[in-house]
Amino acid sequence: MAKNLTVENIGVALRSIKSQRLRAAITMLIIAIGIMALVGILTAIDALKASINDQFTSMGANSFTIEKLPESRITRGGNKIKATSNITYQEAMNFGQQFEFPAIVSTSVQGAWSETIKHADKETNPNIVIYGGDENYIAVKGRTISGGRNFSANEIIAGNKVCILGSEIAKDLFDKRSGVGKEIKIRNIKYQVIGVLKEKGSSMGFSGDRDVIIPVNAVRQYFNRPNMNFEIHVLTNDPSLLEAAVQEATGTFRSVRRDQLGKPASFRIRRSDSLSQTLIENLRYVTITATIIALITLLGAAIGLMNIMLVSVTERTKEIGTRKALGAKQNTILMQFLTEALLICQLGGLFGIVLGIAIGNLVSFLIGSSFIIPWGWMFLGVLLCFLVGIAAGFYPASRAAKLDPIESLRHE
Repeated sequence: MAKNLTVENIGVALRSIKSQRLRAAITMLIIAIGIMALVGILTAIDALKASINDQFTSMGANSFTIEKLPESRITRGGNKIKATSNITYQEAMNFGQQFEFPAIVSTSVQGAWSETIKHADKETNPNIVIYGGDENYIAVKGRTISGGRNFSANEIIAGNKVCILGSEIAKDLFDKRSGVGKEIKIRNIKYQVIGVLKEKGSSMGFSGDRDVIIPVNAVRQYFNRPNMNFEIHVLTNDPSLLEAAVQEATGTFRSVRRDQLGKPASFRIRRSDSLSQTLIENLRYVTITATIIALITLLGAAIGLMNIMLVSVTERTKEIGTRKALGAKQNTILMQFLTEALLICQLGGLFGIVLGIAIGNLVSFLIGSSFIIPWGWMFLGVLLCFLVGIAAGFYPASRAAKLDPIESLRHE
């Protein structure tokens, strides 16, 4: 009996919607726009998060760097912390020997900041950065060699005059050829090009495509300066082991630096995924804004739906009186109009969800991410439509249910 009554209410609701096509369509459209904004933007944000994680993983997001503490600074408590001593080459080597975690360890140092590179009659602008690295440096920095090869262990130990060029330098000096096997000059010292890095692009004004990497011992020999500061890079084999690796590295390097127990460490660990986490954290504000916009749109849709339902009650007063005269109960009339409101909301919401998924995955396609089915946002859209239908339809439905049948039959 209850099933037949539900089917009948749905049938009556569909006929009513059909008789008020324009008003129902406009309300459905407003609801669809709200749900589309919510599902579309949130799906796009999920795609962006996935893309950011993928990009930073490929760039070594499961890595971290051990570096000296920055210059003297004041803590929140007002205590002044002095800058610690630089990390020496020997300390970096000792760490590599003592660190027994399943990870790749690399040592690097910055040799020069604004060098000019020459080849034959060509030279670059004085904006080239020289780095000293070992055979693991390319891997831990998330870079790829597009042509040539990486350093060998013997070249690192001997400090051979070989180098790996950023793609922009190779294009400038070798007319878009790779340049592998050619010679360049840095401070009038010749270096053989053994590899060229794959293009990376610029970020925040800095470009890894203008870097030259030479063996770390070559920097110690040809770019030596007092109190050089080295950095240690660690790349874990499994991203899930990153936190454990950080803890192990902290303990190991405290021992290497002879940091006293109970005292702050004389170095800091900078995780490579910190930037990706910051970006993802900032996307939270976009999510909140999108949700607010969608809720405001749905509020407008709810007001519009309530107006339509009130008009519908007025126009169908005589019909309501006839139904009551034939024995329809208040609850039956209430459910009939409530079903109509819910049906309008769900139809509009369904259309909005489809549009939202399409728009969100269009963004996903444009940024090179994978196709996403946002089940959570879809269920949220359906739930919101249900709540809007109840909120907007209850008062008109209640008003219809309370109409006096005799007065309703007299209504013109």
